Amino acid sequence: MSKEGITSLQNVGKATMSKEYKTSTLISDLKLLFKANVLIANVLPVFTGFWLALYFSDMSLMDNMGLFLLTMIGSTFVMAGALIINNWYDVDIDTIMDRTKNRPTVTGNISLKTVLTMGISFSIIGFILLFFTTLESTIYAFIGWFTYVVLYTMWSKRRYTLNTVIGSVSGAVSPLIGWTAITSGNHIVPIILFLILFIFQMPHTFAIAMRKYHEYKAAGVKMLPVVYGFKMAKRQIAVYVACLLPLPFFLGSLGTTFIVLATLLNLGWLALSISGFFTKDDQKWARISFVYSVNYIALLFLLMVIVTLPIFS
Repeated sequence: MSKEGITSLQNVGKATMSKEYKTSTLISDLKLLFKANVLIANVLPVFTGFWLALYFSDMSLMDNMGLFLLTMIGSTFVMAGALIINNWYDVDIDTIMDRTKNRPTVTGNISLKTVLTMGISFSIIGFILLFFTTLESTIYAFIGWFTYVVLYTMWSKRRYTLNTVIGSVSGAVSPLIGWTAITSGNHIVPIILFLILFIFQMPHTFAIAMRKYHEYKAAGVKMLPVVYGFKMAKRQIAVYVACLLPLPFFLGSLGTTFIVLATLLNLGWLALSISGFFTKDDQKWARISFVYSVNYIALLFLLMVIVTLPIFS
């Protein structure tokens, strides 16, 4: 082959590699912009809420597939919109913190104007889709969106340690979005799901704040472990985890297997929380607590679905 031919092939190869790199970078940027892990963690309770509403209403998923798709896609868009707006607003503190410095809002890979436009657009599309389900489901989605975007991100996050309590409301309404797409939320099951998620988020978030103590402190975010110290955070974690103990017993309609397994998960977390009073390595303990909390909530909400599958009914 001639030198010209070889050079041409090399140029084509470089262009292909450059295109693949840009595509890969874009996908990575979008994952960070959407906070993919957080988004997935919030969508799962929507599904669980929807599934349990079908179960208790003696309805099938296949007969309500259109409603299911509207609920899941709509709620995902609303949550994604809220997370994107959070990235847009927090760009100044994200620049300071190591855990967020690679977000496209910080690197400049996606302009802030584009990010804001995306956040608003996703939110509007999500609300429109949910509006075709039920008004109650749409209202709960709006409560979650407003709490996260306005009350948490724009108002309390940089001012008060109660920002965690306020922010927890936004995540806790997710099963209510799914449930009320099928039937009224005036039922013990969605109320307990709300309480589980609301309480869970406090020890979960405190563990994150302990792990990233110096970053939150440098950014001026008023997280409880940063303002009041690790001893206070450990006490709060133990108290909140203890508050989870009675909740599975209010879900007796899900069966004994669920109550036993959920209680074991709660006792395991409580034992881990108490061990924090005796540890000498706070960072290691906080990391283990964080990992446990993530797996705890995923297992618990998946378990609710598994025990109500037709093969176990």
